[in-house]
Amino acid sequence: MKIHFWTIGKNTEANLKVAVEDFTKRIGNYFPVQWTIIPPPKNLGTLSKTELKKKEAEIILRLLNKDDYLVALDENGKQFLSESLSTFIQKRANESTKNLVFLIGGAFGLDISVLNRANFCWSLSQLTFPHQIVRLILAEQIYRTCTIIRNEKYHHN
Repeated sequence: MKIHFWTIGKNTEANLKVAVEDFTKRIGNYFPVQWTIIPPPKNLGTLSKTELKKKEAEIILRLLNKDDYLVALDENGKQFLSESLSTFIQKRANESTKNLVFLIGGAFGLDISVLNRANFCWSLSQLTFPHQIVRLILAEQIYRTCTIIRNEKYHHN
């Protein structure tokens, strides 16, 4: 199984980028992993929130393969304990999921068309975080999950 992290936006925070890269490299010891930074649509400032989300959705849905297992990060999604997340990911691996895609939407979230395509909607928290921090939290939590699956010391219960 390959883990894909997709995000709409830019890589602007150098300090956070280093941390995200570190956790991504660690995940690579367990699963092949890749980040895809999807540039925001052109004419960003002239679009309404709804139009922007629809344009982002068009890009995302074009990039997805039919068999990709899409986990959309969404404020209304289900929340996990770390152990439950590890069970969720292990189940995907056991089902021979080829590509497990974690998607961070744009500034205004994800269009309903993407949420409807998603196999699962996951909420990291009821709090609102900047996109760069969401990338770090996502990478760290997936790394934590990998260590739980392998019964390694990183996670303390």
